Amino acid sequence: MNNWNEYLSSQGAQLAADGSGHVADFGHALTTAELAAGFIAAITDQGLIAVSGDDAATFLHKQLTNDVEHLGLADVRLAGYCTPKGRLQATFLMWRTVDAVFLQLARDIQPPLQKRLSMFVLRAKAKLSDAGGAMVLLGMGGAAADAALLPLFGALPATPWSRIDHALGTLIRVADVFGAARYQWLATPEAAQAAWPALSGTLRPAGTDAWRLSEIHAGVPQVTLRTQEQFVPQMVNFELLGGVNFKKGCYPGQEIVARSQYLGKLKRRTALATINAPAQAGNEVFAADDPDQPCGMIVNSAPNGAGGVDALVEMKLAAIEQGNVHLGSASGVPLRILPMPYALDALDL
Repeated sequence: MNNWNEYLSSQGAQLAADGSGHVADFGHALTTAELAAGFIAAITDQGLIAVSGDDAATFLHKQLTNDVEHLGLADVRLAGYCTPKGRLQATFLMWRTVDAVFLQLARDIQPPLQKRLSMFVLRAKAKLSDAGGAMVLLGMGGAAADAALLPLFGALPATPWSRIDHALGTLIRVADVFGAARYQWLATPEAAQAAWPALSGTLRPAGTDAWRLSEIHAGVPQVTLRTQEQFVPQMVNFELLGGVNFKKGCYPGQEIVARSQYLGKLKRRTALATINAPAQAGNEVFAADDPDQPCGMIVNSAPNGAGGVDALVEMKLAAIEQGNVHLGSASGVPLRILPMPYALDALDL
């Protein structure tokens, strides 16, 4: 990984200012128009857990919000891991091979989360291990992405939330955005370095910030260290994205999640917003008509190339509809609510 980061630095990559070591960008934050045209992003903020053994799928099925036992080899799904009170400790991108189930999550929560899950293995034939150390992750999207990738892979995943295995690695198609497909490529550093010159010659090179911006505009949230145990899955639209299966068996927090779906009272959802100021996950937002208490919280944010950030913001549905919401206080910088890529069904949460 260090050699990969050194290679990216030689290509003009800039590290994040927070000292995390993540590749932020290649000199400037991309705009949504640049993302829509075509980009390749070095994603450096994700971790990967492999769960192997005869009981791997059965074990995870009893822990996560989604169906693991019926996860096909070509399928990709979102899944959450909740506290007994139904609050998300982590969100995963999940897929399965003949040998293991893989869970991709925010790297800043991987070590304690992996340790916690391991505590519940007990007698199950399942073992959790860090699978990300020897691999690198690239994200591609925009109008030019398919044509850039096809010569490498020969065929691409046909639909969102599907994957193919290839000699070059695993290629995953995630949620589309800006009318074009998006892909994650899990590769060896050698394969990624060999492909980077051609791909970055066709697609605009970018870092983690650009990938996060594309995720935000696709409406796909990720729980990070700053937002652990803040949200019931529906508050971040997780069931709208197929991340919750209400027909599967029990898992931690299942009763609360089900009750939130059918018997709750507070209407909350996550919306897309643009903010002309720095903002980060965990920052609170306030509605002008109720200045004394926050109406929501930023789930994810990323620089938008226009001097501010775009963000996924969890808040009361009434605040989304009224739109008079501000960062930090009722007199703070206003949020401009943007259309989501999917319908926000009103749920009593």
